[in-house]
Amino acid sequence: MTDYFRLQNVDKNYKRGKELIPIFNNLTIDIKEGDFVAVMGPSGSGKSTLLNLLGGLDRVSSGSLHFRNTELSQYKESQLTDWRANNVGFIFQSYNLMPMLSASHNVELPLLLTKLGKTQRASHVKTALDIVGLSDRAKHYPKEMSGGQQQRVAIARALVADPSLLLCDEPTGDLDRSTADEVLGLLQVLNREHGKTIVMVTHDPAASAYAKRVLHLDKGKFIERAAFHE
Repeated sequence: MTDYFRLQNVDKNYKRGKELIPIFNNLTIDIKEGDFVAVMGPSGSGKSTLLNLLGGLDRVSSGSLHFRNTELSQYKESQLTDWRANNVGFIFQSYNLMPMLSASHNVELPLLLTKLGKTQRASHVKTALDIVGLSDRAKHYPKEMSGGQQQRVAIARALVADPSLLLCDEPTGDLDRSTADEVLGLLQVLNREHGKTIVMVTHDPAASAYAKRVLHLDKGKFIERAAFHE
């Protein structure tokens, strides 16, 4: 695996009135290309903030954030928007599907912001649904699908623009154990066979076992690192 993402000496603070709330203090993390990292920790430890920083949805207060030797913390908002569109797919606990749209049209949504034509978009959508095993559900609406199927549609939507990085925030939090294992197995396939770099926030030790590395956050610091053999 090669150098991919590096947060170096990162501080992150939020203002609450006149009070400054520290989230991270001098946080450093290296993520290699092709890595699958699970981030665990108690509520309030900074897990979601970490994902927001990695995805360019939030900015560091100080320190640096490098992606393939590019300093993202220096980007303007328009540059960050373009960078996200080209490099990042987001997967959340709540599937965030549009109930009035079919699976294929939900998956297509990110492509509407690109210059791809209708035929090209349809090809990308078909490929994404094929990868998650839902090509036979393309015309189904969210209410016609199980929770696991809806999450697969959400994963297909995250994949449709072929990003190199997937950021997952409690992706199995609303699923039963069996369905969660199916979704986690899919993420593992995306990592191992499709080369996607994955950072997954989870509170579930069983979910973290699917990752190559586990990082434990507590009070804005990594306190333990555990590696899992493939």
